[in-house]
Amino acid sequence: MRFRNHIILFILLCLLCVLGSCHPTQEIPVFKSEEVNFKLRKIADSIRVPFGMDFLPGGDILVTNRFSGELIRVEIQTGHKTVLTGVPKSYSRGDGGALDILLHPNFENNKWLYFSHSIGDSTSSSMAIDRARLKGDSLVGIQRIFTAFPFYRSPSHYGSRMALKKGHLYFTMGDRYDLMDSSQTLGNHLGKVMRILEDGRIPGDNPFLGRPGTKPELWSYGHRNPQGLTLHPETGQLWIHEHGPKGGDELNLVKPGLNYGWPVICHGIDYDDTPIGAGITHKEGMEQPVHFYTPSIAPSGMEFYTGDKFKAWKGNLFIGAMALTHLNRLVLENGRVVHEERILQDFGKRIRVVRQAPDGLIYIGVDGGAIYRLEPL
Repeated sequence: MRFRNHIILFILLCLLCVLGSCHPTQEIPVFKSEEVNFKLRKIADSIRVPFGMDFLPGGDILVTNRFSGELIRVEIQTGHKTVLTGVPKSYSRGDGGALDILLHPNFENNKWLYFSHSIGDSTSSSMAIDRARLKGDSLVGIQRIFTAFPFYRSPSHYGSRMALKKGHLYFTMGDRYDLMDSSQTLGNHLGKVMRILEDGRIPGDNPFLGRPGTKPELWSYGHRNPQGLTLHPETGQLWIHEHGPKGGDELNLVKPGLNYGWPVICHGIDYDDTPIGAGITHKEGMEQPVHFYTPSIAPSGMEFYTGDKFKAWKGNLFIGAMALTHLNRLVLENGRVVHEERILQDFGKRIRVVRQAPDGLIYIGVDGGAIYRLEPL
């Protein structure tokens, strides 16, 4: 009888755990930085490559899993994950899959969101941006508003990050690795930053509009593989970072019509230790980075901090680092980097995305993969 009672009690405890009533105490590590100390709380796990992240009204998170091509809703309080239906199919191989996710600034009223992802197959692929409305846990009314050309067989260097500013969508596209020289020609979308209207139309004041043989969406060129893009909260200026080869990751302040040099100038070398091109770092008519990293940190995701939860960090720029596994903090003054700190070096995780929530807390997504929240002590 006593044995049977123990079995019944065990089954009841298991049921309570499944139903969410059993919450083992989570051990929350504490980390120190130059300015503040903070806790790092795990919000969700089992998202292998959380590439993009944005926050729904009410606090839930939309996360892209690049590896699976899925778009996932994460409940912050419980960590419960729901895979959305109706999501356009991605080509999930190499650097490809579900990439960035971005809610419209007026999302509460219009329910629009933007989803960038790789499309195609092993013989030919590219990057596309779809606009859709969120209805419950499904995407509806999907519209393809951009497709990058040309398609190419390599599953590498798709970019891709997005930002919305005053009805304009800015986004990045990589050089597809083998086609690096295409970054310097204007008849394609490779190695470029683009600008379109939020419905996909071409703005009438784009810098290359009307020039023969040029893609009208182009905003700047000479980029390698930009996986970070954000707007300065005060000036509205567009900032990107991009992967260098072996060394030479760059932080750039992007202005319309300018050439940022890749692969003619570079502060790194090729993976076989040979020079890139002529091995030069400067050339007239090509922009220098605001900041560069040698050795490479493999940057991904980027956000200016504007909240009040970490007052000492206000105005700082945060970048995820994958190769050197840390959270990169930059202090800028008058458009120049005056200080750098490498936070979470002991954490040992490839930080793929960095976002500030509406409540002023910082969330990071790491390969492997999980979502964490930085909380002040």
